[in-house]
This record gives sequence, C-alpha cells and structure tokens, in this order.
Amino acid sequence: MPVLQSIVHRLEPSSDNDRLVVKAAATAHPDSAVMSELVAAISDAYNPKPKGWGQFAEGEGASPLAGWLAAYLDGERDFADITQAIAERLAGLLEDRLSVGGYLIFDHSRRGEAESLSLALVQQRQGIGIDDNHQAVPAAQLNLGQLTLAARINLSQWRSESPGTQYVSFLKDRGGKKLAESMLELLGVAESIDAPSETRTLLKAFSDYVEQSDFDEDTSREKTDTLVDYASEQLNRGEPITLDELSALVDEQQPKAFYEHIRHADYGLAPEIPPDKRTLNQFRRFTGRAAGVSISFDSHLLGSSVEYDETRERLIIKTLPSQLREQLKQRQKGT
Repeated sequence: MPVLQSIVHRLEPSSDNDRLVVKAAATAHPDSAVMSELVAAISDAYNPKPKGWGQFAEGEGASPLAGWLAAYLDGERDFADITQAIAERLAGLLEDRLSVGGYLIFDHSRRGEAESLSLALVQQRQGIGIDDNHQAVPAAQLNLGQLTLAARINLSQWRSESPGTQYVSFLKDRGGKKLAESMLELLGVAESIDAPSETRTLLKAFSDYVEQSDFDEDTSREKTDTLVDYASEQLNRGEPITLDELSALVDEQQPKAFYEHIRHADYGLAPEIPPDKRTLNQFRRFTGRAAGVSISFDSHLLGSSVEYDETRERLIIKTLPSQLREQLKQRQKGT
C-alpha cells in the first residue's frame, strides 16, 4: 500500500476548554518507513469496524470537502492546505462532542489499483518503554485500539462517477453516534447503505439460492464457507463484496447462477455491498450426522428458531421446514 502523501495535524482543547484548536503541520510528512507502518496499522484497525457508507451529497455547497479534494487532485491546492482546512472544519464540529484532543492523521494512498484519502483521529496514551540505560521509563503511545473517528474516500471511484457506487465510508460504532454524525457533516455525505441490513439481505438471498438448488449437505457447507471466507477477506481489506465476483466463487461451473438468482428474485441489492462483521459471524452453519439423522442449520438461528439444551444434549427446533412437516403429517395419518 504505497503512501503517496501523508500529514499529521493536532487537535487540542483551548486554554479555557471552550473549543478545539488546530495545531497544523506546515508541510506534508516526509516519506518514511515508520509513517507507512502507521498508515497500515490505522488501515488494519479501521477495516473490520462497523461503518456507514455513502456518497457526497449533491447540490452547491452540500459538501465543501468535495470541492477541496477536487482542487487538490487538479493541482490547484496542496495537501497540507486542504488537510488543514478539513481539520479546522472538523474541530468546529467536534467542540461540543469531544472533550479531549488527539492527532488527526491524513494519508493519500494507493490500495491495489485505486487511490484513496483516509483520515483518522488517534489519541495518545501513556505506556512504558526501556531507555538506552535499560531503565523503565514513561513512553507515549498512539492508541489505535480505541479508534472511534475515521473515514476513507475512494478517490478513483469518486472521480470515475460510477452510478450507485458507495465510495465514502466512515466509522459508525454504536457508542460513537455523535462522532459519526460529526463525520457525516464534515464529509457532506448522504448515507445510503445500511451495511448490517444489506449483509443480512445477501445472506437471505444465498440461503434461498442453496435451498432452491437442492444441494447436498457437503456442497451447501462448502458454498457457505466460500461466501463467508470471501466476505471476511473483503472486510479485512476494507473493500465491499462484489456480487458478480462472489457469484463466480460460489459456483465455478455456473459463475452467473447466484448473481442471476439475486436479480430475478429482486432482493434490491446493489452490485457492491459493504460487509458487516457481526452479521457474518452469525452465519456459519452447524452440521452433523449420526445414526441416520442429518442436521444442518445456519448459526444465526441458534437461540431463536433452534435451541440447544446442553444438560440433556438436545436440540429443540421451533420452526420445522414445511416439506418435513407435511411428511410427518402423512406418516401420522398412515399409522
């Protein structure tokens, strides 16, 4: 992930704690291995977290940041200038929502074939280090584990003006609602995709596809693992799920089959879907076979449609498949 440009500004409370003040860097950060490692570490912390997705809002003045970025990419403003403008705007939005400061780290990087601009507010914590005399000493450390305010803009997708593309993402943790609202206002973004809802719809479409295709147990499990592995890989890379790419992975013999199933059934899914980690973790299937009994169900049903009694080693299935229910009724009538 080559870092094309980066810079660090600092936000800190004013002397009267009435507002946030920007301590801006005069120039972009020089190229260094340490900065590249920091940018990569921030990216790794950002990718799996819950996010909102959208596009710059349309209309004059709806997103000043979009205008600043366009001027930068066109060579009309430099990196330090536009990032300071963004930092000043963010400081004003956070005055009533953030009581402590931190380092605002920007990077313009190339990820694969696309270029992106990322920003993250990283706070510092006190740690312990060892000095040259082998003595334990206080050491300040960046706290990437508590990343709560960050965003990424896929500049290549934005400039290509691909219809329906969700090229802006931002952190949307449950405990950071106000910070997410500040980021939305800063970016001037119209949020248009609910990642958990879209992921649930995709998984529902997949379950319907497997059921209608009448795959055997091993094939169903293999295809489920393929879907979850691909979605998890995209999540870790910070990239969306691409439906046609997923379709080709799910069934190499019929690479368009799953994609056509989604289109014909009209699930309302966009061509690209941001994966949601929590929803994916609930989708792994439980399977087992013994003494003529074969059981397989999606893990997200455990605790709702399926209950496990560990003491008695029993499964309680609350909702029987209609086909199985009819077979049992016919058997009862015949006895």
